[in-house]
Amino acid sequence: MTQTAMSLNTDAKTVIAEALNQSVAETAVTTMLAQNFHWNVKGMAFGPLHDLFQKIYEDHFVAQDDLAERIRAIDAHAEGTLAGMIKRSKVSEHDGHATDKEMIKVMQDAQETLAATLAGCGELAAEHGDTLTEDLCIARGQEHEKFAWFLRAHLG
Repeated sequence: MTQTAMSLNTDAKTVIAEALNQSVAETAVTTMLAQNFHWNVKGMAFGPLHDLFQKIYEDHFVAQDDLAERIRAIDAHAEGTLAGMIKRSKVSEHDGHATDKEMIKVMQDAQETLAATLAGCGELAAEHGDTLTEDLCIARGQEHEKFAWFLRAHLG
């Protein structure tokens, strides 16, 4: 049965919010990762990678807000501290000292992690009848899979 945000029971809101907060955390860390690589990339592929990393961090910045607003829509608390996001995230920070190919691989792995996290969040939402969260997670997961594909294509 399809639920609206306010008709979800407390247990459903709690588990869905936890999964969404995981998604926000990984998105936030990946946003900064992409911006870091955007600033520090060099080499023959500078131009296209500089642009791609910018597209990624701009996309992810908006996505953080969409995910956090969904958390608030189900009347839960959105994690808003960098320390909390870094602690929670399965995506790790990077100091930006890397070759262009290493940056691509790190970013590809981050995109694949995000896609998997969002797929899991979407499945959890579906189990509780929260089709709006499920839809958001599916759409976001597709974006991360597309970015992963773009990055893999640079590696051949």
